[in-house]
Amino acid sequence: MLKRVLVAVLVVGTAFAAPTEKRGVAFGWGTEKIRGVNIGGWLVLEPWITPSVFDNTGRADIVDEYTLGQYLGHDAALAILRKHWDSWATWQDFNKIKQSGFNLVRIPIGYWAYDTFGAPYVQGAAVYVDAAVDWARSLGLKIVIDLHGAPGSQNGYDNSGQRISNPAWQSGDTVKQTLQVLKTIQDKYANPQYQDVIVGIQLLNEPLIAKLNEDVVRQFYRDGYGQTRDVSDTPVILHDGFKAPNTWNGFLTPSDNNAQNVAIDHHEYQVFDNALVKMQPWEHRQLACNNAQSYNGADKWTFVGEWTGAMTDCTRYLNGRGIGARYDGSYPGSSYVGSCNWVNDLSQWSQAYKDDTRGYIEAQMEAFEKLTQGWIWWNFKTESAPEWDAFQLIDAGIFPQPLDSRKFGAVCTNL
Repeated sequence: MLKRVLVAVLVVGTAFAAPTEKRGVAFGWGTEKIRGVNIGGWLVLEPWITPSVFDNTGRADIVDEYTLGQYLGHDAALAILRKHWDSWATWQDFNKIKQSGFNLVRIPIGYWAYDTFGAPYVQGAAVYVDAAVDWARSLGLKIVIDLHGAPGSQNGYDNSGQRISNPAWQSGDTVKQTLQVLKTIQDKYANPQYQDVIVGIQLLNEPLIAKLNEDVVRQFYRDGYGQTRDVSDTPVILHDGFKAPNTWNGFLTPSDNNAQNVAIDHHEYQVFDNALVKMQPWEHRQLACNNAQSYNGADKWTFVGEWTGAMTDCTRYLNGRGIGARYDGSYPGSSYVGSCNWVNDLSQWSQAYKDDTRGYIEAQMEAFEKLTQGWIWWNFKTESAPEWDAFQLIDAGIFPQPLDSRKFGAVCTNL
């Protein structure tokens, strides 16, 4: 009798403990502002973020993560990468991010972390995503997982893992392979048990549509979206492919086969062009305000997933290892604007340049928060690139603390 009573109590107790409504992604997409930082240069190497990793190889022909594995071989490359993975991002870094007021981190990862498909990449990065999930969960940070590199490279940039003249993604089986890797990521991290931390999965970073077949990109996005929906309603993030976000209107929206929870990632930089690096600081601020309408008007949640305080391209290897800078005229086809000698040493910045950088950061924050769902700064830290380094700029009083503090008041009066 007692046994039956205990069973009955347990059953009733379980019924009362059951949730009254379905749990979902623990972030207010559409209402809550994203204020994040990218964890770049960790699980996908970038020479300008950690130049020492490349310089210490003693080889000038190692220009990306692909050639690291190709020219050093698996074991030597793994030894370098393991040391880097273990040290570049830590719980202490995530804690500083949280204490600085950010609410989200975007974590780039390459396809090769899950399957190399015969390329000379070295595996081992995948388990660090789990470490990041644990750190973020312990601190109350949210995560966007971003597939940053696809087989063959989707843009030809070293940040895709492989620096080549023309992207080879979309040739052969590369799109199918990318979807296969995404399925591995989605099956695990789009699972509802991760929705307290992981609030979006980005299907692919910066596909260079100008050099790709846009129809293939769109079908890839459809297929990647569908794979996510096979698992859960976790938001799917599309990069705009360097096209205006509103050119994606009507695509993967409720009117398009009832597609739900889709966001657009737009990137804003003002240094990868000869004319842009010639601008005065006030012109950078003005452009941040005037250009805001170009990424406004999308029918999906839009956010600026990469941006920076850089007004020069002086950071060593920023344009690629062994490639110079437009600002000092050492980049092919550029002309001299000024010396880069002081830019990469924050102690050499004048107070005026510090103020100009802060004003530029504030102008961008103002524009992004008025017209989008928010922003994710690139990057959380660097070895020697203070214009891009959130931690250095915070410590120097250049990056606003708290994030909504303003030293110079409203800049974008036209918004």
